[in-house]
Amino acid sequence: MMTVLTTFISRRRAVAALAAGTLLAGLLSGCAGTPPADMDLYDLGPLKSNIVSASPLPAISVADIRAPAWMDSQMMFYRLNYANDLQPRPYSASKWTMPPAQLFEQRLKASLARAGGVVVSASDGAINLPVLHLEADDFSQTFASAGSSTVHVAIRASLFDGRVLRAQKNFVRQMPATSADAKGGAAALATASDAIISEVGAWLAALPPKK
Repeated sequence: MMTVLTTFISRRRAVAALAAGTLLAGLLSGCAGTPPADMDLYDLGPLKSNIVSASPLPAISVADIRAPAWMDSQMMFYRLNYANDLQPRPYSASKWTMPPAQLFEQRLKASLARAGGVVVSASDGAINLPVLHLEADDFSQTFASAGSSTVHVAIRASLFDGRVLRAQKNFVRQMPATSADAKGGAAALATASDAIISEVGAWLAALPPKK
């Protein structure tokens, strides 16, 4: 009788442990795996003609933008500076439509073209065109407090003639978000991106022509 009772209790414990493990796995997968049905997707919004320069834009070839591994996804990251500024955290119910570095690259190309520039992809193999390399160092939102956040965008642009570096410049923008959430962060990041794109266009137009 004791053996039967012991076996029954052991089975009940095993079933309970299995159920708890399944529940925990489901919770974790809900946070980091399959997105919820009400996931909010963001991009940089409609294109705005914001590049104004005294000189015409040069014809350039644009290489694929480079970004650190943590930016090579659709996740929208933020930091809680008042809690732990060493820990980037992803929004659980909000994502970009594509990795933010790619959103920036597409917007830059479209803005340069709309401003009168000739823009081709480096993969097209155009010759005798300077190649613009972009590196994204930051594209995130930080919270100084629970109700106050700021966005940061940092891009490094390098213009090459073949293997010769003609010019390089860092572009950094920081501005407050209109609201302390993903929606406010996305809007501020779009504004900061457009400001940097305008500066990149002016920088390219002011460079001396290739010798």
